[in-house]
Amino acid sequence: MKHKFPRLLTLLVILMLFLAACGGGQGGEEPTAPPQEEPTQAPAEEETGGGEEAAAPEFDGVIRLGAAVSETGKYAREGKDTRQGYNLWLDWVNNEYGGIRVGDKRYKVEIVYYDDEGDPDTAANLVEKLITEDEVDFLLGPYSSGLTIATSAIAEKYGVIMVEGNGASESIFERGFQNIFGVLTPAGNYTQSALKALADKGAKTVVVAYEDTAFPTSVAEGAIKWAEEYGMEVLAVETYPKDVADVSAIMTKFRDLNPDVFVGGGHFNDALLFVSAAQELGFTPKAMVITVGPSNPQFVEEVGDAANYIIGPTQWEASMTWQGKYLGTPAEYAARYEAMWNEPPTYQAAESTATALALQAAIENAGTLEMDAVREALRNLDLMTFYGPIRFDETGKNVAKPMGAIQIQDGEILVVAPEEAAVADLLYPMPAWEDR
Repeated sequence: MKHKFPRLLTLLVILMLFLAACGGGQGGEEPTAPPQEEPTQAPAEEETGGGEEAAAPEFDGVIRLGAAVSETGKYAREGKDTRQGYNLWLDWVNNEYGGIRVGDKRYKVEIVYYDDEGDPDTAANLVEKLITEDEVDFLLGPYSSGLTIATSAIAEKYGVIMVEGNGASESIFERGFQNIFGVLTPAGNYTQSALKALADKGAKTVVVAYEDTAFPTSVAEGAIKWAEEYGMEVLAVETYPKDVADVSAIMTKFRDLNPDVFVGGGHFNDALLFVSAAQELGFTPKAMVITVGPSNPQFVEEVGDAANYIIGPTQWEASMTWQGKYLGTPAEYAARYEAMWNEPPTYQAAESTATALALQAAIENAGTLEMDAVREALRNLDLMTFYGPIRFDETGKNVAKPMGAIQIQDGEILVVAPEEAAVADLLYPMPAWEDR
């Protein structure tokens, strides 16, 4: 027996090793990305003009980018769009383009994310962590002007470049900072195209409601300016606090003034509140111009038929005709995005992808990862993208891209202004809720 036991033990060990090698079906790691952000299938293939870019190269190093972006809190919906826009670019630049090219080397890109919870102090602390602990090379911006103001101050403190696409307030760029660059059209211009088109249709009077935070304030100041420039009288301007749950008092006051145009400056949830209150109170201006919400397909899903005739400023739509050096046309980008995420892109997603493209182009133009050289390359950047032209002024604002306006017609989001970008005529006046 003393000879059989070791042999039996040896056979048992061999059997255990064999079963371990087979995997047993239980040893795989669970994915760490949120389920709703996992690509549903491989992204659409892109013409490369040759085999060089399609082949996966050996990378010479890693460029680490950092981003504090809302997964929870007030901006969770827009934060998801922002991350998905960044991640589409990340997949493309690593797996199709072959990494960022720095001189004769190619670098793989990684993005380190943290959830800023929609809170400026949290966002600022996380960006400091990204710089001092994670030692990222460059920063991508969060969603919203308030968070961009907070995080860009930390980037400036440490002399680290932040390129962003979701903070439109002019106040971001009025502090003399050297390290903040925004690819989007500034907030003061958000309503220009819509108000010009409405004035051309005969609108004479305007009321404005806006959240008392950075981005909506810039929108409202711009709306007042453009309304007056186009010969319209501003009858009233009202503010409301962040995270407001009821705008009935404001909408009642506006109903009694009987304006031609209502302008609402806020975020997605505010847009839902404006429409709901207007319906309940029987407030039907001849036009409603509302930021952020109407350009998002989920707005139509949540509001239903009440979404029709609503106008919204838009940074970008798939029907536009820009032809980019990377990622093709807006329609091609939209097809790629929908294949990857199983939903159409919002303009927040598109501008996030454009943010990363601008940083990529600057690094490649600089031919180095040295901060001063990349900063100078950003200042000299003149790039056409699927999102539109990108060219920064001395403050870091994109001064090359115009703003568009959409109107929801029969449930479709259609560009109606400016005229050169329009795919449909502006419908005016808006019929009363009870007459639809």
